[in-house]
Amino acid sequence: MTHYGVGVIITLLALGFSQANGNIFERTFKKLHEEPYVPTNQNRADEVQTLWIEQKLDHFNDSETRTWQMRYLLNDVFFKAGGPMFIYLGGEWTISNGFITAGHMYDMAKEHNGLLAYTEHRYYGESHPLPDLSNENLRFLHVKQALADLAHFIKTQKASYEGLSDSKVIIVGGSYSATMVTWFKRTYPDLVVGGWASSAPVVAKVNFFEYKEVMGESITLMGGSACYDRIEKGIAELETMFANKRGAEVKALLKLCEPFDVNNDLDIWTLFNEISEIFANVVQTHNSGRIEGVCQQIMTGSTDLIGVSSYLLSEFGKASGSTCYAIMKVLLDTRYNGNMMRQWIYQTCNEYGWYQTSSSSMQPFGTKFPLALFTTMCADLYGPQFGESFIEDRAAETNEYFGGLTPEVENVYFSHGQLDPWRAMGIQDEKQATIIPEHAHCKDFGSISNDDTPEMRASKERVAELVREWLE
Repeated sequence: MTHYGVGVIITLLALGFSQANGNIFERTFKKLHEEPYVPTNQNRADEVQTLWIEQKLDHFNDSETRTWQMRYLLNDVFFKAGGPMFIYLGGEWTISNGFITAGHMYDMAKEHNGLLAYTEHRYYGESHPLPDLSNENLRFLHVKQALADLAHFIKTQKASYEGLSDSKVIIVGGSYSATMVTWFKRTYPDLVVGGWASSAPVVAKVNFFEYKEVMGESITLMGGSACYDRIEKGIAELETMFANKRGAEVKALLKLCEPFDVNNDLDIWTLFNEISEIFANVVQTHNSGRIEGVCQQIMTGSTDLIGVSSYLLSEFGKASGSTCYAIMKVLLDTRYNGNMMRQWIYQTCNEYGWYQTSSSSMQPFGTKFPLALFTTMCADLYGPQFGESFIEDRAAETNEYFGGLTPEVENVYFSHGQLDPWRAMGIQDEKQATIIPEHAHCKDFGSISNDDTPEMRASKERVAELVREWLE
């Protein structure tokens, strides 16, 4: 669920990479915001239904009478009248069948004769409250509205679905949708008996410098201190080259597009932020051997600069896109185009912040993506009112309303991967949460397996045990 700034609109038009089909921005962003992974299942008895429910455009304004259709998926393969409903909450992605046809939640639904549902978040996937994503229309994109959508969904299903009227409800989510699990239990405690929140950030913070710190710690843990040092020194050398008027050499070394201005701070900031995001993709999505493999690749270079730049070039070459300008077309495009960048960045500007800056010296990714890069982005994309003080105020409002690290919720199980940078914004107290060693973001949704580490298996078994207690 990471995201990055884009700088002044005109400035970002100048940043791209000259490989024929190169749009590293969109590729990296998509990977960091994709639907959490769950291993597929081959149960042919599953018949997933795609359904729609009418929702209010604005749940908090009686004079606003417009409505829209929210998509959800349903699987009743295990359901028996009176059984519970298990709902996986959609986040900033397009929902698919995975979570209601496989994985640990699916297995628990089987154990308890439960109904499986998967709700899609407003403005994402095919759930379009309004015809486009203009700044005016985006004002109805807010977590409070999304939570109210879920409340209406639960009430409607219990009132209309045969055999569900007396059923208990369990909600599950990962990443941003795990945040929603927590906040829904706080806001609508009587509608659900319990929830599982995997990798949930619950504190809104504008300058989220801790993300890069945990990234560095994870690289050291899995890839070794020599890898950390090489990344730090390689990036520092790139910064020094710009400082010493050798930006043209960096431009040639990394094959940057011609419009890139080596003398423009915002171009330079955006470049170094994207470099750090490439490494974020490695850490946040880590599976066994991933960080280690990247470190091995970096360490084969004859120098720090060559090792780091060679790896970056290999990643630039994997990207897909039409031109150097594709990223701006995506961010300024107010159509629903299958990309969720415009929507998610709006939410960060209006609710959370979570800008992963270079403010801390306790990380290896340099100093060239300050908070100003991200706050400038907000104003450029959504209007001049989105200045730094406005963003800070909105984040403070979020924490005040939802409680930050003290949401005061009962019956919510929190789990985090030790390597996951997002855990820095989550509840990590061992009395309230489980930290799974050497795992990353949202990696605990699969079925209990012999491949699980002992700690992973214990966490999954604890979830199952709690669900049994909640459903008694």
